[in-house]
Amino acid sequence: MSEDTVLNKQGLTEEQFLNSYDAAKYERPSVTVDMLIFTVTDEEKKNYRKLPEKVLRLLMIKRGDHPFIGQWALPGGFINMDENIDEGALRELKEETNIDNIYMEQLYTWGDVGRDPRTRVISVSYMSLVDSKTLDIKASDDADDAKWFTVKSKLIKEQKTMTENGYILHRLNKLSLNSDEENLTAIVKNIITVQGKITKVESEVVESHGIAFDHPKIIQYAIERLRNKIEYTGIAFNLMPEKFTLTELQQVYEVILDTELLKANFRRKISDMVVETDEYTKDAGHRPSKLFKFNPDWVGIG
Repeated sequence: MSEDTVLNKQGLTEEQFLNSYDAAKYERPSVTVDMLIFTVTDEEKKNYRKLPEKVLRLLMIKRGDHPFIGQWALPGGFINMDENIDEGALRELKEETNIDNIYMEQLYTWGDVGRDPRTRVISVSYMSLVDSKTLDIKASDDADDAKWFTVKSKLIKEQKTMTENGYILHRLNKLSLNSDEENLTAIVKNIITVQGKITKVESEVVESHGIAFDHPKIIQYAIERLRNKIEYTGIAFNLMPEKFTLTELQQVYEVILDTELLKANFRRKISDMVVETDEYTKDAGHRPSKLFKFNPDWVGIG
């Protein structure tokens, strides 16, 4: 029996059912995308004899309209009915920041009721790591500005309560985004509940200064995900130029993980991920260092 002749309880074929289907039967939420574009750059040199410190930066746009007019938000916008979500993410990124043709991966879907004061909005977030020197950032007509912010996340309080079948962990993180003219902050609370084999994670923005919508918890989630992924994938190499020193690569790992790494241990860990070249740095003020490239044959976990 073909699908065309199968009848439902009302005696309708699939074609008849679809022709009579009322799409207004259910309320339809709007769908948006939010993009987290990370890069690592050098801080301004204070001593030319020392290598510059590296910092993690995140691209933000300044909202030019309500709601949250004048505050900073992740690049993004509404998905059109005739495009898939990945296409919409790339389109919005190009329209809002002039960034085109970069790799992004889906991060998480955010659907809390009331997260957008305009209407019911579900947002799919994307994350990308880029070498910012290859990009030409320009704000769109509906945004007042687009700017890189130095981003840091610090755990400021942690409390663990044991329960009969597990525990509840409360974690408070302070998020800081800084540029030459702007200082944005937020406190994000994560509640991790473990009961036997079941783990539940809840997140909320406790306070936010200058960051629009629920974007502080999206940023916090992305940083935690980035710190996790850098341990078992080659994602960090998206932040590097084609050729780099091992010291520069270690600095990128350290700034993302927010911790100092032992040089010998780090070099053992990434030895299979890099290929040595016959070239050296030519920076003034310190001895030349060997340059390396990413090993295209290296296979990570994914």
